Amino acid sequence: MSRLKNNLIAMDLLVLLLLCTAPLIRGYRSGLVIDSCEDMQLHHSGLSPQTAPSPFTVTTEHKRYRLGEDVKVELQGPVSTPFTGFLLEAIEGGSETPVGSFAIPAGAAKLLTCSQRPNSAVSHTSGFNSSYIQVTWRSEPSGDIKAVQFRASFVQNSTTFWVNVTSPVLTFTNARVARSAGALTGSGSTDPAPLVSVSLSLCVSVFVCVQKSAASISSAECGVTKVCFSQPSNCDPAVSSSCYFMSAMMLPGGTAACYQMTGPYEGYIAFGFSADQSMGNDIYVCGMNSSGHVGVQHMYSTGQTTLQARPLGNVYNVTTSLQNGVISCSFTTTNIISIQGTSDFNQSYYLLFVYGPSSNGQIQKHTGDFVSTNKMDISTPVVVSQDAHPDIVKAHGALMLIAWMTTGTLGMMVARYLKKMAKEPRMCNKDLWFVVHVGVMCLTVAATIIAFILAFSHAKNWSGGAHPVLGCLVMILSFFQPIGALLRCGPQHHLRYLFNSSHFLNAVIIKSLAVAAIFTGLGRIDSSDGWLMKVMGGFLAWEALFIIMLEIHDSKFKHTDSTVDLESAIVNVDGLLIGLFFLGNLCFLVALLVGIGER
Repeated sequence: MSRLKNNLIAMDLLVLLLLCTAPLIRGYRSGLVIDSCEDMQLHHSGLSPQTAPSPFTVTTEHKRYRLGEDVKVELQGPVSTPFTGFLLEAIEGGSETPVGSFAIPAGAAKLLTCSQRPNSAVSHTSGFNSSYIQVTWRSEPSGDIKAVQFRASFVQNSTTFWVNVTSPVLTFTNARVARSAGALTGSGSTDPAPLVSVSLSLCVSVFVCVQKSAASISSAECGVTKVCFSQPSNCDPAVSSSCYFMSAMMLPGGTAACYQMTGPYEGYIAFGFSADQSMGNDIYVCGMNSSGHVGVQHMYSTGQTTLQARPLGNVYNVTTSLQNGVISCSFTTTNIISIQGTSDFNQSYYLLFVYGPSSNGQIQKHTGDFVSTNKMDISTPVVVSQDAHPDIVKAHGALMLIAWMTTGTLGMMVARYLKKMAKEPRMCNKDLWFVVHVGVMCLTVAATIIAFILAFSHAKNWSGGAHPVLGCLVMILSFFQPIGALLRCGPQHHLRYLFNSSHFLNAVIIKSLAVAAIFTGLGRIDSSDGWLMKVMGGFLAWEALFIIMLEIHDSKFKHTDSTVDLESAIVNVDGLLIGLFFLGNLCFLVALLVGIGER
């Protein structure tokens, strides 16, 4: 009996212990955190919230709301730091009482009843793990609420969480507006859904934004009614098919913006707003989707991370075009610009533009980009200037230009045309022409190596396009050219002709690839009038002209019996031609170097 009594006492103690500790281990992976509604604290953890600024933000699409109007609310954080739980409420300013009601995407979250008000809060579902979620809040159909603020608690992991992360205050206005948004169709168009307003000017502005097709985008009104950003600078897409261009125009009232973008088609074009000069964070993409039609996508990134798709949100009046190798998109949106830490139309951001290929509707790494020099505000019409090209990039271009349009050309011409002129006097027991040839070609290879290192130290990655491919081929072949020369056989060897042929052929290939690399490089930094490309074309034509003249002159006497006087006459003419060539060469070189320096 005594033993049974002791067992019963032990059982009672165990049950009592479980009852006492149950509240300490209770979790809310399902999102039912109703007892946290009043103070937003996570009572089940027994831990204290973080005091450092939250990496997660709460933002809204508008700064004002009206009775019965839907408002999009976004919870987001860095892509590398997703949150695993959250609780969101809307409260009246100066009060702890929830107001309004929420609607959520199916399966993405759960609606809660707080303070006996159904659907007045939103929380996570089991297994939630994301850096972004968007929900819809609807104000009361009647009442006199002066201001509303959204507050949220975020859980990063079992020990790290933040409470009372608030949004900017949403002010109340008595004006009423009816609005609907069409859905983007596979063909890249939407059902007509204009913004209806008592303001006639707003109606007119929306009409101006969407009345033309995407293919008719132009630079008209840039700096007057809209912000414009382009490459080449100040180009007009209505005139040039090689113009990358975007514009942004705020509509009256400051609650919507009209965006346009266009450029040569590779797969997609995109522009983004960022707090720094790295790609991101809020991005709109115009590209070919998986169904083979042009459409608009809304995306988000942090720095150089992979883009993450976001809901298109309140985007309407979408028009798209893919004609004659040019892709274009225009649309109107009430989505506010949202980047980490700020969320507003009337803030200043860096503007970025990228373009590149896509595959089955998935965008690939961009092959080109350009960034605004300074932060800009899209509510202030201006023509945005590009970020000046870094000095390290200019140095790369200058070295390659000097190496393969001047010193390399000099070395080749000396070896081919001036052997007889420069045999005497001798240096280091070698013919003078040979010393000059080796010296300038070593200088050419050294300049190529330095330029190659400068380019990769700046890009720190493969930049895409034909230019880096051509540059790498030039570097590889240039590196092996002097090695092959060091291993050559003697002048009297019966296989010497193999070295002569391969050495000459490799030099011609390197020269051709280098010229192509220079053209593609200048195209990246040239202005809208193509001045650098035109000068480079003249530079190449000047060189080709004198090479043809030298070849014709030498071939006339190639099969003629050689005499001292004849050889002297040939050498004198060749020397004169080469002298004239290098006078012009230096003029073209200086012009291009000055042009590169001004970019």
